[in-house]
Amino acid sequence: MLQIQGFVFNFASENTYILYNENKKAWLFDPGNMNGQETKAIESFISENELKIEKILLTHAHIDHVLGLQWAFDTYKVPVLMHREDKEVLDMFQISGMRFGFELDHIHVEIQYINEGDELDFDGEKFKIYHVPGHSPGSVVYHNESQKFIISGDVLFEGSIGRTDLYKGNYEQLIEGIKTKLFILDNETQVFSGHGNPTKIGFEKEYNPFFK
Repeated sequence: MLQIQGFVFNFASENTYILYNENKKAWLFDPGNMNGQETKAIESFISENELKIEKILLTHAHIDHVLGLQWAFDTYKVPVLMHREDKEVLDMFQISGMRFGFELDHIHVEIQYINEGDELDFDGEKFKIYHVPGHSPGSVVYHNESQKFIISGDVLFEGSIGRTDLYKGNYEQLIEGIKTKLFILDNETQVFSGHGNPTKIGFEKEYNPFFK
């Protein structure tokens, strides 16, 4: 049985997730920790639960979702999975930091690119990858069908969608991707977003104002 632990980090109240199971295997999604206190919180959870981080996965590479990426890679020494279309966004990390008044070093990590239609294996649990651009060019959603949940990054939120006024954002593309790839999922599918509270596909189909 998979369990998910969320952390709210950094100036953007970004959701970082740890997915883990009874065998102590774990995946780390969107490490956004940006200071010692936040890093200690996530390190403590991992060590207290004796978890082994096997993968670092990005839903996309905007600054608030990767502030802890170098730390995570250096600490756990496992590959970073992301879509190729967001590599350009990751390479803008230093420039993005300047816009927020941060002095940041360039990120150097081992990357494995994932694509639409790929399937990842988590100790027997399958995760499908959906490429849903529009918030960023390489935004992806991770879907576990058996336990009915997705990790959606900034594609879909409770009552909202991701911003499309950022670099290479596209409103029509994002709306179409959500309709054709996410809204066809089971209504009971839980949505773990990049910001805010979890929601469900059925609720968003009915009440999300962007789809009225």
